[in-house]
Amino acid sequence: MEADEVKQEIIRLYYEEHKRPSEIAPIIKKTPQYVSKIVTKDKRYKKEKQYKKQQSLERKKAYNREYSKSYVRNAKEKEDREEYYKLLARIDKDNKVLSTKTEMSDVDFAKWNRSIYDYANNSSNLVVKKDINVTFDVPKIVRNVVQASSIRSSRVY
Repeated sequence: MEADEVKQEIIRLYYEEHKRPSEIAPIIKKTPQYVSKIVTKDKRYKKEKQYKKQQSLERKKAYNREYSKSYVRNAKEKEDREEYYKLLARIDKDNKVLSTKTEMSDVDFAKWNRSIYDYANNSSNLVVKKDINVTFDVPKIVRNVVQASSIRSSRVY
């Protein structure tokens, strides 16, 4: 290759294919310093340098985003993150149940809203707590939540 052809090839590889001097040097069998010397003399050098800097920053941002998703500082944080993902999965499951147009059974509703119910005395029924105000479509009593045969003592929890 002639000197002009080599210079044109360097410029093409650098500006069109956005290769670094260290990548171009083995292709044309010259040193990276020689490639840099040719490239810096071109009028497009500043613009290309700015472009490469921008690309580098974007790659760094993407890397940091992915790294921060998976990086765990300690066991407690890892445990908290696992609980958080379990909660998100539970919310998704509940949203699917609640967004369907089919009716929800009283037992399913009671399981989903367990905190508003107490066990009735001497039975396995769930009853809405006295201090809770609910709308008309909320079941006030959910019958036979626990089968009577499965209760081993007279005390109902």
